[in-house]
Amino acid sequence: MATRTDKTLTEQLAINIADAVLSGEFVSGQRLDEQMLAQRFNVSRTPVREALRHVASSGLVEIRPRRGAAVASIDKNDLEMLFVAMGELEAACARLAALSMTPIERRRLNALHEKMADYVTGDLPEAFAESNLDFHAQIYAGAHNRALAEMTAGLRRRLAPYRRAQFRTPGRLPHSHAEHGAVVAAILAGHAAEAHAAMLHHMTLVESAFEEFSSASAA
Repeated sequence: MATRTDKTLTEQLAINIADAVLSGEFVSGQRLDEQMLAQRFNVSRTPVREALRHVASSGLVEIRPRRGAAVASIDKNDLEMLFVAMGELEAACARLAALSMTPIERRRLNALHEKMADYVTGDLPEAFAESNLDFHAQIYAGAHNRALAEMTAGLRRRLAPYRRAQFRTPGRLPHSHAEHGAVVAAILAGHAAEAHAAMLHHMTLVESAFEEFSSASAA
C-alpha cells in the first residue's frame, strides 16, 4: 500500500512551488512561466501545469485565462479567517475522536505520535510534516463523522502550504510534538472537552508559527 511519503511528481512540484512563494523567492504578481518552471525543476511542462492548479487551490497562485499563472497577493485577513475555521473544525474532530475512537484507532494514534518523536530528535522537519498529515487524518477518521471529516480535510488541503511552512520555524518541531501529546493524552483518556481545548490551542500555535515564519521570510 502506498504511503504519504510516496509523492507523485505533481505533488512534489506543488510543494516546491508553494515553498518558493512562501519563502519570498517568487513574489506577489510575478508571472510563473511554465517553461521556466519546467527548466528549473528539470521536468516537462505537463506536471508543472498540473502542479500550478494544485497550488492555485490554496490561493497562493492565480490561474488567469489566456495569461497563465501568477503569484497571488495573500490577504492576511482571509488567511486568518481560514485558520480560525480550521481550528474549530479540528477541535470538533478531536472532541468526537475522544468519544468515538475504537481501541485499535487509539493505539495507532499513540504509536504514530511516539514514532514522530524520532523525527523531532533527528530534526527531520520533512518527515515530521508527512507524519503530521497522517496524525491529523487519523483524528478526522476517528471522529466517525464523515461530513465533518470531509469538510476538515478539504480546508486542510487549502491551508496545506501554510501549515507545512510552519515547520521551518526554529524550534517548532518539539513544540508541535508536545502539543500533539496533549491532544493524544486527552483522546486516549476519553476526555472530550480536554481534547477539544488541546487541539484548539495547538491550531492557534500553528497559525502563530506560520506568522513567525512569514515575518522572517519577509525580513
